[in-house]
Amino acid sequence: MSAASARRGGPGSERSAPQRTDEIETGLAPEVLPSPASTRPAATFEDVPSRLRTLRRIYGLSQRELARRTGLANGTISLIEQGQVSPSVASLKRLLQGFPLSLAEFFTFDLEREVRCFFRAEELPEIAGGKLSYRLVGGDRPERRLQLLHERYEAQSDTGAEMLSHQGEEAGVIVRGRIELTVGSQTRVLSAGDAYYFDSRLPHRFRNMDAETCELVSVCTPPSF
Repeated sequence: MSAASARRGGPGSERSAPQRTDEIETGLAPEVLPSPASTRPAATFEDVPSRLRTLRRIYGLSQRELARRTGLANGTISLIEQGQVSPSVASLKRLLQGFPLSLAEFFTFDLEREVRCFFRAEELPEIAGGKLSYRLVGGDRPERRLQLLHERYEAQSDTGAEMLSHQGEEAGVIVRGRIELTVGSQTRVLSAGDAYYFDSRLPHRFRNMDAETCELVSVCTPPSF
């Protein structure tokens, strides 16, 4: 599956993080401003290593996956998390695009908040684009071992000419429309109510060759993103 990440804001403190001389506009939005009633100390640039490390684990991302999403070197991310390198604001913003999070959200994200069990439709982050839609459930759960997606394939869309392959197993149920699924040397057209289950290491590809949108719900373990 294609990757992209989960967005979650959280309450912070009544003081904003101190700005550096090279900091540019953060685009602070009212809905992610620290709560006036909070007494928690404000996060600063000194907290970047620990906050980045914790958030990466909450989002279920390895250093390698975060590096792939942002184009930064895996070793650079490791050095930042160890506190051996202090990133510029520009570099930090680029790094946060892998979640994605804004600077404001990064410094105000409540690392001790209660783990959520329920999610409204509008809260599911969109991690695909174009004619494909992958809406991730529970992307902000710590130590996440399961990937649950509500997938939508518009007419004449597919996951690409290059077959997908990754560690784990995946399964799904077609909710609406039809999808052509190729797994290894096998190809089937599945309709609403049909299902699939296969070893994700086998090359696979999803294609909607119909004139109508196809929707399905899929699960993968361990998460591929």
